[in-house]
Amino acid sequence: MARIQGIDLPKNKRGVIGLTYIYGIGRSTAENILAEAGIDESVKVQDWNDDQLNKIRKLISETYKVEGALRSEVQLNIKR
Repeated sequence: MARIQGIDLPKNKRGVIGLTYIYGIGRSTAENILAEAGIDESVKVQDWNDDQLNKIRKLISETYKVEGALRSEVQLNIKR
């Protein structure tokens, strides 16, 4: 099971669609992440190996603000 940023990605979805289950990652961002990691968009999440999964995790954690940090920022912006 692929778990990124505390989210379990659906196994039977294509990689580009599976990444959109993470708050803050849309379709175009998912395409960019997979392109940077060198993974084909049509490969299903269940077919990712550990190296590919680690590349994706590293890219997301270093480059993008997602899930909890993004939700907090959005809520603070709304309150302000």
